[in-house]
Amino acid sequence: MEKGKLTFWQAVALAVGTMIGASIFSIFGEGVKVAGNGLPIAFFISGIYALMVAYSYAHMGSKLISNAGPIAFIERGFGSSPVVGSLSILMWFSYVISIALFSISFAGYFLPLIHLNYLLAYTTVEVLVVALFGALNYFGGTRAVGKFEFWIVLTKVLILLVFIVAGLWVLHPEYLKPHPSPEYFKGILTASVVFFLSYTGFGLITNVSENVVNPSKTIPRAIYASISIVMTIYVFVSIAALGALPAEEIEKYAENALAVAARPALGDFGFLLLSLGALVSIISALNATIYTGANAAYALMKEGFIPFPEKLVRKEWMSEHTGLYLTCSLGLLFTLFFNVTSVASMISLITTVLYLGVILSHLRLCEEVGGKRGIIFFNLIVITFVAVEILIYQYRMSITTGLIFTASFLLELLYYGRRRSSPIIRHVRGC
Repeated sequence: MEKGKLTFWQAVALAVGTMIGASIFSIFGEGVKVAGNGLPIAFFISGIYALMVAYSYAHMGSKLISNAGPIAFIERGFGSSPVVGSLSILMWFSYVISIALFSISFAGYFLPLIHLNYLLAYTTVEVLVVALFGALNYFGGTRAVGKFEFWIVLTKVLILLVFIVAGLWVLHPEYLKPHPSPEYFKGILTASVVFFLSYTGFGLITNVSENVVNPSKTIPRAIYASISIVMTIYVFVSIAALGALPAEEIEKYAENALAVAARPALGDFGFLLLSLGALVSIISALNATIYTGANAAYALMKEGFIPFPEKLVRKEWMSEHTGLYLTCSLGLLFTLFFNVTSVASMISLITTVLYLGVILSHLRLCEEVGGKRGIIFFNLIVITFVAVEILIYQYRMSITTGLIFTASFLLELLYYGRRRSSPIIRHVRGC
């Protein structure tokens, strides 16, 4: 094993840790409102969407080794341009906003559990939790982050397995009986699009590809494995919850629906267990996001895709920690001084645009990196449909998102003339 590199299971843990974040605990009730007891089917369809995107990520990631991840893939397919540069800024910005959201969510879950609801307490916890995982990245390095993520994700998965077993033990099959109708199938389709966003995270494996053991084999295997694990958990968690309580009952508890659904089998212990599960999920997602965001930021800064003084990046005291300093600092800045929930939805749009860019690049490079053109084209059509549905679903935030997209493009356009023209691919595996 290469010293200081992530193993296969540690890479899987990074992706699973990000995908199974707090969202499954906090928006499960909203999913039931949309799809009713058809939610397990919606989760399965969402997983199929994710596997379609993964087909391109796996092929590209096995050949093009760079911590810039999807930006490296898109640049290889379309060349260097202000559009690619603006996408790199947006991708990194999505990591920064995610860090802010996770730190705020952690304080929001943790402090009520210990009955502290003071503004100063929230600020203190938010700063400490980002500083803690920033320090883990700085002092522990890749191996420490990978080991921590593996064990914390294992803990989270075990909590969800307890919930699944308990829910199946008190399962009421009649609660899961389908009600075929146009509205029923429309709800499932809508939920499948919405919960497709719950699978975003597998792509970050490509943002640490330079730090993974045998990346040409590990990257594609880890991508497929992480999606398969998450899809299985999502489907069985929704079956267990909807089999324990009627959909109408779960809808009443949108914010903590899973914790409520655990009560029939586990009582108050189940409620507490799922609340702790949410905290563990946020911790693992925050750790994975800081690590991958820092790696991506440094890779993009070195090659000039993120505007940052090159001389400063090259200084010994900054070196590879440059991305970590900047990512954590901006994450804290947005946590403390901005209303990040107002731009949270743009993360999904940025991710979807990156997905489309990677699939299009794969279509152009399929002879170089492998893959069947017909499958790629079919995947492109389906994910384009999903992207349009997401845009419609999030229409209210489209103006804010459009402004941020425009600002990123203008910033890159001004900086583009000074940017290095060398490609950001570090290693290209033979086809």
